[in-house]
Amino acid sequence: MNRRSIVRVAAGIAAAGLAAATLAACAGGGESAESGGDVTITWWHNATSGPLPAVWEEVAAEFEAANPGVKVEQTGYQNEELQRTLIPNALASGDGPDLFQVWPGGEIRDQVSNEYLMELDDVIPETIASVGATSGPWQVDGKTYGVPFTFGIEGFWYNKDLFEQAGISAPPETLDELKDAVEALKGAGVAPIAVGAGDKWPAAHWWYQFALHSCSPETLTQAAADYDFSDPCFEQAGDELETFIGIDPFQEGFLGTPAQTGAGSSAGLVANGQAAMELMGHWNAGVIGGLTADQEVPEFLGWFPFPAIEGSNGDPKAALGGGDGFACAKDAPKECADLLAFILSEDVQKKFAASGSGIPTVSAAQASLEDPNLKMVAEGLAASSFVQLWLDTEYGTTVGNAMNEGIVNLFAGAGTPADIVTKMQDAAATLK
Repeated sequence: MNRRSIVRVAAGIAAAGLAAATLAACAGGGESAESGGDVTITWWHNATSGPLPAVWEEVAAEFEAANPGVKVEQTGYQNEELQRTLIPNALASGDGPDLFQVWPGGEIRDQVSNEYLMELDDVIPETIASVGATSGPWQVDGKTYGVPFTFGIEGFWYNKDLFEQAGISAPPETLDELKDAVEALKGAGVAPIAVGAGDKWPAAHWWYQFALHSCSPETLTQAAADYDFSDPCFEQAGDELETFIGIDPFQEGFLGTPAQTGAGSSAGLVANGQAAMELMGHWNAGVIGGLTADQEVPEFLGWFPFPAIEGSNGDPKAALGGGDGFACAKDAPKECADLLAFILSEDVQKKFAASGSGIPTVSAAQASLEDPNLKMVAEGLAASSFVQLWLDTEYGTTVGNAMNEGIVNLFAGAGTPADIVTKMQDAAATLK
């Protein structure tokens, strides 16, 4: 696969009705017993709050019960730590987990080139087929090395009660309407938007959205293929973001605020009514629910997509998004792939959907979505003309880290829109 990891999403992909393989147990369960030895599978994931940790704990227990002699040791880590530090270091040391979270785009390409991952096409072909087109970003040169269990798009999670108090009758559909909403919320004494800039990537996603809406789909595709960011639309994205930051839309102290951990995080501020909205991925309903006093998704929570920018070159139906998937280490026991197949079984995907933790990739499980906001995200995904992967994921660690640093500097008033592009170009030059 080349660097064009843009996921083309035809209308209706989220409800395409792809046949899902029902895996009541796992293919390798009997074989494990025949092998005569106990097997321990280490499984690292990013579920630390909300309902998902309990789901994965139950999945591990069910798999162990169905596969005598197999023990699953599952551990949840904070997403940023897992992605940026723990997994890369563990893989490089040769002492990594068997089953672990893997992100598409540049990261999975790097892991494949280093021969860290198990090829899955001949091992669990029915599982790969069950998720359809969403497996594409986890493929390298036509081979599948990971399988996504959730996929969705980003948008605004907002407090409908606070919107009503500020006199906002409907979610914004244009950037100008979003700016008007910010002013109305400030006038009502409410922090309009929470952002966890302390974790960097939530702030970076704002620039990603402005790039998506400033650049044409063709420009984004070519930039992903060539690592060439010289088109003026990339600097225009920074100009749009700088102007937006200038209206003071974020909570006080946003530069030091974490994203998803604790009541003082950006998600916590929304959960507890201290901020009106947050730009975040499709998983955020579960995170917000886990940070409320009763550990439930609040009734006031709503969702709407990032609004269009009038007169821009970007496709107004384009969306920014991605998913979470799992991969097996190249030398993991075969039971690792069996566990992955079990996680992607229709029954487990239905359990995942019902928990409110995200949108399942097995389409037959999407009917189990109970959260109305996740249903709206799924509808937004289906209506998208295409979905651009998170840009730091798309461009890989080297360019992604440089890009995110430039964006956070802009948020802090210590950089310019041109600086972001310069950092990206300089980082890309080291890869050519």
